[in-house]
This record gives sequence, structure tokens and C-alpha cells, in this order.
Amino acid sequence: MFLFLVVALAVVVAAVTLAVVGGGDHGPLPEAAPERLHDPLPEDRPLHPEDIDDLRFPLAARGYRMADVDDALNRVAAELAERDARIADLESALAGARSAGRTSLEKPGPEDDR
Repeated sequence: MFLFLVVALAVVVAAVTLAVVGGGDHGPLPEAAPERLHDPLPEDRPLHPEDIDDLRFPLAARGYRMADVDDALNRVAAELAERDARIADLESALAGARSAGRTSLEKPGPEDDR
């Protein structure tokens, strides 16, 4: 009886293995596409804080997919660098305008000489 159960178990395991690997009517199982981040970050406008709050990464075997996280962080870093450059330009323009305003107040004009 024991020998019969061992043989029956081996037959069942072989049948399941063949069905999964490539046997059966429908051929082998299709390759599963890896779960990828459908980039929720908008391409048509700058990022808002809510975009970062809503960002969720799909889980992979060992946590998050490194490529998805890297892509999102690179996008955020590029936009922050662009904003920092814009802020620096505006601050230098403001400082120039302030110094020009002070200079015009300090210099007497031709009407002040009278």
C-alpha cells in the first residue's frame, strides 16, 4: 500500500509539473510582465507637493523596483534644480533692482543743484 501511494504521488507531481511547464492544451504559461510604475508624475506641468504625496511604488520581490524609484527621484531632483536656478536668478535680479534704486536716491539729479 505504501509503495502504491508513493507511485501515485510521483504521477500526480509529474502531471502537475508537465501542465505548468509546457504540457496541456494551451502551451506553456506566458511570461509575466514585471509590474512597472505607471508614472503618475505629470509631464505637462511642474510637480506639486500633492504629486509627491500621491506617488506610490509597486512592490517587487525585495521591496521596491529600483528603476522606478530612481526615475521618480531623478525627475524630482531635476525639477528642484530648475527651481533653485530660477530662484537664484530672481534673487539676483531683485538685488540689482534694489541697488539701482538706492543709487538713484543717493545721486543728486540736475534738478537738485539749483
